[in-house]
Amino acid sequence: MSVRSGFICRLGQIATVVLLATVTLIAACSTPGHKAGQPYHHTTSGFRNPEGSPQGFSAWERLPALAGHIFGRPEPVVPEGHVIPPDEALASLDALSGADSVTWIGHMTALLRLNGKVVLTDPFFSDYATPIPPFGPQRGVAPAIAIKNLPPINVVIISHSHYDHLDLDTIERLPNRDKITAVVPLGLGHYFSERGYGTVVELDWLEKTEVAGLSITAMPVIHWSKRSFFDKNDTLWAAYAIETPGGLRIYFGGDAEYGPVYETLRDSLGGFDAAILSVGAFQPRTIMQGNHCIPETCLKIGLDLDSHTLIAMHWGTIALGAEPFMEPKERFRAAGREAGLADDRVWTMKIGETRKLLPRPVPALARKAATP
Repeated sequence: MSVRSGFICRLGQIATVVLLATVTLIAACSTPGHKAGQPYHHTTSGFRNPEGSPQGFSAWERLPALAGHIFGRPEPVVPEGHVIPPDEALASLDALSGADSVTWIGHMTALLRLNGKVVLTDPFFSDYATPIPPFGPQRGVAPAIAIKNLPPINVVIISHSHYDHLDLDTIERLPNRDKITAVVPLGLGHYFSERGYGTVVELDWLEKTEVAGLSITAMPVIHWSKRSFFDKNDTLWAAYAIETPGGLRIYFGGDAEYGPVYETLRDSLGGFDAAILSVGAFQPRTIMQGNHCIPETCLKIGLDLDSHTLIAMHWGTIALGAEPFMEPKERFRAAGREAGLADDRVWTMKIGETRKLLPRPVPALARKAATP
């Protein structure tokens, strides 16, 4: 990096700290109230987490950690064997083309083949997760499969508005958008209708849609939304339950913090054959608490939902948190062993790896239909 570009980068980082500090203090002065006649998570200015969700640190408590969080992210250190070469990744995907399967593209982007249809979750193929590249987190590992090599996509699922989950450059580059159905939380549909997607479905929590023969239900999750300095929680965030006609049930969690809502959902909606869980970007806790779970409680989310196979994602791709690059994997696997789970139930896949999704060997607690 040249002296000039280094100076510009540092200047941008300083400006980001100042702006974030200003917005943090403004946010500390306002708490939206409940919107009359609407569910608890609807407020007068947008949305909030389920009742009883844990709270993060106050804006004043977070403020001292902001500069360290922005300047102090570790450089990605990618160990040998963490990434499957692109040709091998494509061959592995093709080899299981007739089966229900999951391919880890990187970060929270999974390519799901379910009942012969292709579902792409939180597609993030850009180099940066920021509104003003090159200022902000930079990707450390390229997507396992290039956009041009993806199989035809039937459904795109978005969990929330953050730049590493709703990547506008990527959704503009996906081919055959007029044939893709986008399933998104409330408030995000216009990003897809403006870009020519064939069908756009906005869902509130516990609303369900039938797409490409799949049943998809938006589920409550503990997180937040934001794309600019003054739109915090204007749009909804969601996890998803995806069910095939044959009864295979997959949970896609997006980003999440741990709380009592997941056990409640298990009791009302039944369990899952597999859960895709976000296990990275959890440090520093002063900033991430209330927004991102630590690996141990991420695993507990999957268990609370009565999920058989627990799949770790949102790690080993881009350094969004202060923890070492591979620490989420190590702690997630250790948490599985501590919980007495067999190794084949706790997946920490290689980027580019494809694995077959199978029904659990015993029935879920309850195979209830995910209905509002």
